[in-house]
Amino acid sequence: MDASTFFTTPNAERYLGSLCKHFGHKVPVTHQPSFGRIELPFGQCVLCADGNGLLLTVEAPDRPQLDQTAEVISSHLDRFAFRENPDLTWTVANGTKA
Repeated sequence: MDASTFFTTPNAERYLGSLCKHFGHKVPVTHQPSFGRIELPFGQCVLCADGNGLLLTVEAPDRPQLDQTAEVISSHLDRFAFRENPDLTWTVANGTKA
């Protein structure tokens, strides 16, 4: 299963880097300019930054793990981007809200 959200921000690349650096101390992470992948034990997150913002896509084998992955990523982004107060709405691939 997968779900995605978009955070409109001029600081997308910085937040992508902060998330990858933070999680890189704990789990496998891939970080390249404008792209990152965080592999949590219960799911993974792919991050893509551009001039408009940050696209986050989480993947997991089932709905509880998908929700957990989205929550972990969201809570960390909330901390890193607290000045911008991200209000993320995750949409599951079938169109429902996570």
